[in-house]
Amino acid sequence: MTKSVHVQDKITLVIGGTGKTGRRVAERLAARGVSVRVGSRSGEPGFVWEDPGTWEPVLEGVGSVYITYYPDLAFPGAAEAVGAFARVAVDRGARRLVLLSGRGEEGARISEDKVKESGADWTVVRASWFAQNFDEGFFLDSVLSGEIALPTGDAVEPFVDADDIADVVTAALVEGGRHIGRTYELSGPRLLSFDDVAAELSRATGREITYVPVTLDAFRAHLTENGLPLDFADLFDLLVDGRNAHLVHGVREAIGREPRDFATYARDAADAGAWKV
Repeated sequence: MTKSVHVQDKITLVIGGTGKTGRRVAERLAARGVSVRVGSRSGEPGFVWEDPGTWEPVLEGVGSVYITYYPDLAFPGAAEAVGAFARVAVDRGARRLVLLSGRGEEGARISEDKVKESGADWTVVRASWFAQNFDEGFFLDSVLSGEIALPTGDAVEPFVDADDIADVVTAALVEGGRHIGRTYELSGPRLLSFDDVAAELSRATGREITYVPVTLDAFRAHLTENGLPLDFADLFDLLVDGRNAHLVHGVREAIGREPRDFATYARDAADAGAWKV
């Protein structure tokens, strides 16, 4: 493989490089011979979204950045932080920015625009809900308990595998070219209800896992009890109003293959011991 200039001479910064997609992107970049710096609170130097004083040190020598924002781009203050960081990154010499965004999130579009306005060579990756939320994220405890209680009714979602997201992001960072100025929308290959998800997880784990629809008020009370932001409840609007209840083909467009199915994800995660009780 012929390496691009930034692969040879510049560092790629992966913000959230210990998270679901960032960890995978960092691993893939390293495997391609790219010099990688993880942007996180525990990194060297440390990176904190809420502390702009940490931004310039982590950008030293960086030519490209994978930008992820926690907890979500739709949350208050995200667009201002992402926009300010993008400007600092470009001023410090980072020409290539790839932003992880969310499908159907109107608030996230503001952050996308801020990155585009920074003057960088940009790519936006809009992802459906992650399959890995069930073993690495928000829904893990529910799966372990055997009951997934959510305010989603009979809504459907084309869950996307974080490995597919990482493959697309890695291609955009390393290959540049045709990926510059593109917005890729990513989904899995089929729509699943949460009943479908519970059935797939039951098959993969050999345990009975059920889905129980609850009211939004009950879910908000659960968030409060567990010290989680109430803004998380608003994200379920993306499911229940049907705006994302269709397949998109960004994985194929970006890297020329079909996305992984949820059943494959569930089987692999179970084999790896993700849901051992």
